[in-house]
Amino acid sequence: MTKLIRFHETGGPEKLILENRQVGDPGPGEVRLLMEAVGLNRAEAMYRAGNYPTKPKLPSLIGYEGVGTILALGDGVTNYAVGERVCVLPMIQQGEYGIWADEAIVPARILLPAPAGMDVTAAAAIWMQYMTAYAIYEVAQIGPNDGVIIPAASSSVGIAAIQLANWAGAIPIAATRTSKKASALRDLGAAHVIATEEEDLAARVMEITGGKGARCAFDPVGGPYVEQLAAALAPRGIVFIYGGLSGKPTPYPHWQCAMKGLSIRGWVASEIWNHPHRFNAAKEKIIAGLAQGKLEPVIAKTFNGLESLPEANAFLESNQQIGKVVVRF
Repeated sequence: MTKLIRFHETGGPEKLILENRQVGDPGPGEVRLLMEAVGLNRAEAMYRAGNYPTKPKLPSLIGYEGVGTILALGDGVTNYAVGERVCVLPMIQQGEYGIWADEAIVPARILLPAPAGMDVTAAAAIWMQYMTAYAIYEVAQIGPNDGVIIPAASSSVGIAAIQLANWAGAIPIAATRTSKKASALRDLGAAHVIATEEEDLAARVMEITGGKGARCAFDPVGGPYVEQLAAALAPRGIVFIYGGLSGKPTPYPHWQCAMKGLSIRGWVASEIWNHPHRFNAAKEKIIAGLAQGKLEPVIAKTFNGLESLPEANAFLESNQQIGKVVVRF
């Protein structure tokens, strides 16, 4: 028997229930892991609440990013060994497997070796954030002096985008609702911080970029504010929308797009990892960035124990955090 988290109805963090269940043996192509830590993601919170495109089949397992040590190998798994520490990448449909557990079974295809010498807390906080933010590299192809607008900049993905922009020599422009987090965001590498409830975003971006506008905006919010993001972009700029935190319809800013040749681009990290050649290129770039110190996971807060997952999720959804929320087991 192992302890794990499931939810039997959609709703808030209090719906996460600690249970005891038999894990069993890994099937063909699978491994059984002793879980050591998990990184929390907004997508998991939306899934639990019933607001994610994939609706849960109740009761549902949950959790798909973390780090653990291999306990057993299923048939056909030859590229890993018992005792090896691995990262679990969120390359599966939510609820199909679940790693918020003492022990969990996952497919070997979603594993990567944990970076040597990296603490398990940091190792649980790598792949979702950097693979998501990698859009500004792969698609926007940002370069020196390109402005990059980063709404919700204090999130783990926002901070990953700041780091990637700095590595490219671009100008990361953090957008946050109030100036409360401005100092922390500057310390984390934001060249400029715009408090969107206190300042005119488009006017400030034009001031920062000498009237040119930003190369791209990387937005997890969506909704009506996309009009402001479009107004702040340079000709042929790109608005990436990788989330729907606003909960409101996202309009198409027709005249901004028409007059400046803008693109509005949906994005999820699976666009990379469902294509092996793109995944391998991004993986090697991220590993190099970690090794060189160009990329470094920022941990907002660490919780301890499976029983802390409801509290950790409540903290994630409070918007207090700056960086990744991690739970260690």
